[in-house]
Amino acid sequence: MRFIRSIIVFLYTAASVVPVATALLVISLFVNSHRLWWLFVRPWLASVIWVARWVGGVRYRIRGLENLPERSDNQRIILCAKHQSTWETFFFPSMMPHPLAYVFKRELLRIPFFGWSMARLEMVHIDRSARSEAWNKVATLGVQLMDRGKWIIMFPEGTRAPRGGQGDYKTGASRLAVATGASVIPIAVASGRCWPRRTWRFIPGTIDVSIGEPIKPLPDQSPSELMVQIEDWIEREMRLIDAEAYPDSDPIKQAIERGRKAEFLRASSYEAPDFDSAETSTDEDTR
Repeated sequence: MRFIRSIIVFLYTAASVVPVATALLVISLFVNSHRLWWLFVRPWLASVIWVARWVGGVRYRIRGLENLPERSDNQRIILCAKHQSTWETFFFPSMMPHPLAYVFKRELLRIPFFGWSMARLEMVHIDRSARSEAWNKVATLGVQLMDRGKWIIMFPEGTRAPRGGQGDYKTGASRLAVATGASVIPIAVASGRCWPRRTWRFIPGTIDVSIGEPIKPLPDQSPSELMVQIEDWIEREMRLIDAEAYPDSDPIKQAIERGRKAEFLRASSYEAPDFDSAETSTDEDTR
């Protein structure tokens, strides 16, 4: 039964992307990417998350929504998130109050319909084999997009990590933050519990998401120092929201985390907020 449910979610995602992407490509000839986001991207991704929840049994629980700046706040923001599965790449755009600009490998642009649509949106696609050129592109486009009201989102580990695992945190996000003065919002997400990497088979359950307070680069703080701060928060929070995935953690710390777990559950919300996305793109928003 679990396999059948997973197939239904997969088929919905694959089938629905074709008409949505086709409409987006046509409408993109007449409106800017900011409007495309609210008209197509956010609603479609939210529908995938909804189907995954009600068909696949993948629920979610969020803590820290108060740490997200409001929609009217145009400060520069970089989201720096744990990456365990495809789930968060769908979820974050569906619930954030600002359009997101992903930094991603350019090979994704070759995916029919999905990749073609991404090419019409204001995002940062890079050639990972040319690191210097890639960084220059991130730095140049990053500040431009943030000043247009978009939030940059990056996965510092670079690729999906297995549940309970930890990749090598790259300094791309912290370099951009130091260079632009942007605040970094760290996010821990235990998606590997319900949607493991490299598979479309779901495990019914609840994905915990924890959003940290914005971290502002300090004067003279290096990108490496800032990334250590970001990594420390994310990895400590992962051991709180998914403690069973880290059995080798210090037992005293585990006891403390179990005590904090009750606090986490009490402060959590099952639903993403409604930011009244549909009727919002104004000329001021898209400047």
